[in-house]
Amino acid sequence: MSLQKYLRLPHTPDCDCSVCWSRRELAKPALSQSTPCDQCRPPSCALVDGRWQVTPRSFCAKHTPSARPPKYWHVIHDSGKPTPYVPLGQSFDLEF
Repeated sequence: MSLQKYLRLPHTPDCDCSVCWSRRELAKPALSQSTPCDQCRPPSCALVDGRWQVTPRSFCAKHTPSARPPKYWHVIHDSGKPTPYVPLGQSFDLEF
């Protein structure tokens, strides 16, 4: 069997190659918390009686953003006030 004929063979339904796996994963619905559900309301803007009516978006209880920052936002070591950079080749006088 030639390579061209081999490459054109259909994949079996239970094929676990990377192409079939990617196709199956992309077909699944997104489970991310940032993906809005049918209870979340997107923002809208409409012209009502000659005035623009703006409705802000709203989130359901599951998708409401946290009031706290993500866990990776923390101070590792606070060494105090920053020291100004002074090149070593130049001399300077301290003024009080």
